[in-house]
Amino acid sequence: MLNRIFGDHGANLRKAMDQTSLRQDVLSRNLANLNTPGYKRQDVEFGIALEGQMRMGADGKPKDDLEIETHRGSVRVDGSSVDLETEVTHLAETELRYQMLTEMTSRYFSGLRNVIREGR
Repeated sequence: MLNRIFGDHGANLRKAMDQTSLRQDVLSRNLANLNTPGYKRQDVEFGIALEGQMRMGADGKPKDDLEIETHRGSVRVDGSSVDLETEVTHLAETELRYQMLTEMTSRYFSGLRNVIREGR
């Protein structure tokens, strides 16, 4: 019902923020397993174009699930594919994306509030 009132933009922002939060969790898990022998790093596909955020399933309906992918990458001597510098860089990038999305969401709802108040 809210999508009818606010349009798809609000839902797209929510999905993008959900995806960013999931990626932050996955990257944190990678760091927690940095010294676990044989651990394969994981990541979340990060196509964050807001209008293209809604993916379609086989039934033609939007697909809400986010996929976590396991990456082989370069493997260390202990069999782990987690690199500390790479994970920290990805965490910083993800944090910046989340900050940007929260700012966009804040501005979106501020604009709606302004319209509701008729510019007052």
